[in-house]
Amino acid sequence: MELAVVGNEEFALGFRLVGIRKVFCCSDENLEEEVNGVLGDKDVGILVLHDACLCNLSQPLTTKLRESVRPVLITVGEEEEDLREKIRRAIGIDLYAEK
Repeated sequence: MELAVVGNEEFALGFRLVGIRKVFCCSDENLEEEVNGVLGDKDVGILVLHDACLCNLSQPLTTKLRESVRPVLITVGEEEEDLREKIRRAIGIDLYAEK
């Protein structure tokens, strides 16, 4: 299972620097195309999407993403919440917890 990231250049840069392989930079014009491409990738288990990008998607695609079991949607952006906590809430497991 892989992690995929969709967002603008600025948003995507940090994910590239930490080694995420499936990082897709897009503009508002090709956003839906990139997101649909990720939804069609059976290897992707978690989709990280910038908050601003979610607002620019069509309502049917937004609903599909929010109800999707795989990939799990995690939005990141202006909201001050830890990514670790968002993943824990989305999948019900703290991936970084030590035994």
